[in-house]
Amino acid sequence: MRRTSQFLVVLASWFATPARAQQWNEPRALTLVRQATERRAQQLADSGLVDYRAVAHGYLTFLAQLGEGFREPPQVVKADELALQVYWRSPNLSKQMIVGRRDTTLLPTDIQYHRDHLGIVQNNFPAIIRLGDGDEVQDVPHPLSAPGLETYDFAVSDSLTITTPGRTIRVYEVKVRPRNDREPRIIGALYLDRDNAQVVRMAFSFTRVAYLDKQLEDLFIVLENGLVASRFWLPRRQEIEIRRTATWMDYPVRGIIRGRWEIADYQVNAGIARTVFFGPEIVQATPQVMQSHEWPSARILDSLPPDVRLVTAEEIRRVQAEARALVREQALRRTRGSALAARGISDFARFNRVEGVALGGGLSWQLGSGLTLSGRARYGFEDREGKGGADLRWEGATGFAVRAHVARDLRDVGDVAERSTFVNSIAAQEFGSDFTELFAMESGGLELAWRRESSTTRLDVSAERERGLVPHARPAAGRFELPIVAASIGGVTATLTTERPWSLTYGGFESRERAMAAVSRLRSEAALPATRPTTVVRGSFDLELQRPLGDARLVTRMIAAGIALADWTPIQALVFLGGPMTAPGYDYHSLVASEALSQRVELQIPVPFPSVSLGRFGRSAARATLAPFVSAVAMRSARARSVLSPALDPSADARVFRRASGVYPSVGVGLLTFFDLLRLDVARGLKNGRWSFYIDVNRAFWSVL
Repeated sequence: MRRTSQFLVVLASWFATPARAQQWNEPRALTLVRQATERRAQQLADSGLVDYRAVAHGYLTFLAQLGEGFREPPQVVKADELALQVYWRSPNLSKQMIVGRRDTTLLPTDIQYHRDHLGIVQNNFPAIIRLGDGDEVQDVPHPLSAPGLETYDFAVSDSLTITTPGRTIRVYEVKVRPRNDREPRIIGALYLDRDNAQVVRMAFSFTRVAYLDKQLEDLFIVLENGLVASRFWLPRRQEIEIRRTATWMDYPVRGIIRGRWEIADYQVNAGIARTVFFGPEIVQATPQVMQSHEWPSARILDSLPPDVRLVTAEEIRRVQAEARALVREQALRRTRGSALAARGISDFARFNRVEGVALGGGLSWQLGSGLTLSGRARYGFEDREGKGGADLRWEGATGFAVRAHVARDLRDVGDVAERSTFVNSIAAQEFGSDFTELFAMESGGLELAWRRESSTTRLDVSAERERGLVPHARPAAGRFELPIVAASIGGVTATLTTERPWSLTYGGFESRERAMAAVSRLRSEAALPATRPTTVVRGSFDLELQRPLGDARLVTRMIAAGIALADWTPIQALVFLGGPMTAPGYDYHSLVASEALSQRVELQIPVPFPSVSLGRFGRSAARATLAPFVSAVAMRSARARSVLSPALDPSADARVFRRASGVYPSVGVGLLTFFDLLRLDVARGLKNGRWSFYIDVNRAFWSVL
């Protein structure tokens, strides 16, 4: 959908006049909203507007988001493109006919939308607001209605200049909050024309008690009007975002419905007969009419808005921030008691060369007032040791959070995982192929987290102890290679981490970034020659970029890490690369460095592929994705550093110093199939590497595994 005013809010902030102090229910604000309420009622009764017809074009997209913290972008499951003929007649008759509808299913689903999701909102809602055929939100007073004037607080926030197609409008931004946030109410902002108090735009969310569907996490609406026939303010652009999460388990699984509409081609006072409005408000045209509709593009995916895969669109994100700022956090918070907790399926069961079969689980409790207590435990049947941890977290309405944590668990030396935990468990158990280098870690500390715009920053200060581990398990076939054995150390580490989720950047690229800097004061706890305490500074950076190129998609990822200011370095603090993610075509963790950078560039191209029926869940797409790629690692060998290592196994430690400084390139090709869930890669390392074959689940779904 063409988003001519996508940056409405940004433009408004650029041209904003200096804001005055925000005061609730001052005479100026109350006079303005009363005038807007009267204008709204007058337009409904305006004898000059007898009827109108218009054309609406929009998308309904269902997305799924998985994993702790929802760090991965939502995956498009199903996308519907719709074309409507919209009719209205005084005093308040509405009819919407679907004259074109097509969909594409990218992941198995049998989702059915509420009927009112298939149409637009006319007249900015009547005196009450109802959504999802009354199953989602029902009977919430409209702020610009007689009941609304008595149940909401109002404040003039800013005087803004906003730009819409062919018109520049000066508006007042009026904040709206409920007088009682324990009642079903909206929270958000109204944008009123300074000259006549007409509603130009509404952006709002709801209090928690307004949701009838208990699985609703939140719901955001943006309604924008345009001036038609130089007199009437009628719908021009609309957005809705509905997010649901599971309630039976603390494992994070989120479903998102996004609706986006543009309304145009108005014909005012066209003489529409009353018979047009008989029957349901939203109906579907005959199959012949639907099939004959001409679409602006060959496929839905060619015309989907570019930010549809993002975690939250910019305008919706602002509504969310405004809602948090205007009411108590508890009025928006979804409350639960205790729940089963896990960060992935592998938290319940996994297999690796250290623990063998390990079973576990966890619980979380929402204690109220923003407090959450969670705990987890796991037992390895081969090493015969228990692991676990506990967290007490408080989060405020602004996104600032404090977390106290203790843990006794295993940690991997790699900066990024080379294989999903689920697939690694199968490969390790059956074939002796374990892509983990684990060491024991005991820690306790305090973490502060805060949000700024779309990024999250965390500062963690922890006391830690680390020690090496050896294999205890045996695979069904083959044998395990000996892992790197970590040095026994203790100390205090301060870690600063900044993460930015997927967002649109320059040149049409989507990007995600993660940067980390850690300062550790360490001491050796092993029976080795005396080593004085040292300070180790370690940093890492992970940048992913994606961009559509016609039917294809360019995907890049850069991973960089390094160490500085260390008299000696524990072996587990080095940079370990090698494997399908960081260096395809080279053995797992065979590139070990003090500083290294991995760069991968991939072009994903759709190709024909047999379609498979999935019954009521639809059919798999009749295509797969071919993904040729190139990759290179530039590294500085760890040979020049003083590395603290137990040296329990010379062959394993020799792997650390095997590779000299230099560049290690590789080439390969991947195939993503079955809804792009399964990925097969063949790669060749070009500098003393080898041919390698990898099979795994698409990385976007690793968090659930």
